[in-house]
Amino acid sequence: MDIDFVITWVDMSDPRWQTEFAKYSRKKENTKNGISKARFRDYGFLKYWFRGVEKFTPWAHKIHFVTCGQKPEWLDETNPKINLVNHDDYIPKQFLPTYNSVVIERYLHKIPGIAEHFVYFNDDFYIINKIEIERFFKNGLPCDIAVFQYNPSWSQWYRRIKNNLRIINAHFDKKDVMARYSDKWFYEDYGSKAFWNYILKPYDKFITLRTPHNAQPYLKKTFEEVWAVAGKELTETSVNKFRALNDYTPELFRTWQICKGNFEPYNTYRDTKMFPLMVKPKQAVKAIYNQSYKLICLNDNVHIRNYEQVMENIKNAFESILPEKSSFEL
Repeated sequence: MDIDFVITWVDMSDPRWQTEFAKYSRKKENTKNGISKARFRDYGFLKYWFRGVEKFTPWAHKIHFVTCGQKPEWLDETNPKINLVNHDDYIPKQFLPTYNSVVIERYLHKIPGIAEHFVYFNDDFYIINKIEIERFFKNGLPCDIAVFQYNPSWSQWYRRIKNNLRIINAHFDKKDVMARYSDKWFYEDYGSKAFWNYILKPYDKFITLRTPHNAQPYLKKTFEEVWAVAGKELTETSVNKFRALNDYTPELFRTWQICKGNFEPYNTYRDTKMFPLMVKPKQAVKAIYNQSYKLICLNDNVHIRNYEQVMENIKNAFESILPEKSSFEL
């Protein structure tokens, strides 16, 4: 089967983008989180994402590089494996421009030519070690972990997840799902991560699923199924140019996929790690040098101390494992 990669990216230094962004971000209804500089700034590490793909996942069929019409100067767009995708190629034009990642992500199935099986990456997710196809897809299904987690009701992110859960609980019976796919919900390799599955087994409603903050495999048909039942809600909230409390997040599609049983159980935490650079910059650098994981996320924050030095240390670590240009670079 063909497995495509999809990655979203923005060049915050682009003067035209800055002008448009400033025009819309001045509006009071935009949440503080939605216009954070850390959400958009670019480390300059994108070339290492492409190098990692070429070196560690040469089996990737096509890379759909999604932007608002931007392109790094060094990117060779003639490479037959790359497909440059503008937002207006697949997102309805009445919702553009948008700076809301959940809007950009909910239309991914509309990308022209995208494969039925694809893996979605944010631009802060990196491949740093060899990955086999079976890490993402097995028996034609996405590999994923189906475990609950407690999410405090006061967090803004949880309030968005609650929007997702209203749709999930309206279309799935939790007890039936967990009984029907019990081998996937009580997979031995989940270990202690499955704690809440046992505690909440008698409970009638779905709560938040634990979401590994890293590359996510999807079936295209999952998006089509969700849109078929929740198109009204997704369309209405696509007007949100920045993150808003009435948003529906990508976890809606992932949770739907899991509830349908369209996944193979896999403890993704075994080879995936998210490093918040505000508190764990040294651990992130060490993990890259040692290639301790297959996939890592370098989570940005506006309060990173010694930002320039941290970025330099990370760049040197990437250079140590990915020193050679990829075929995606001019």
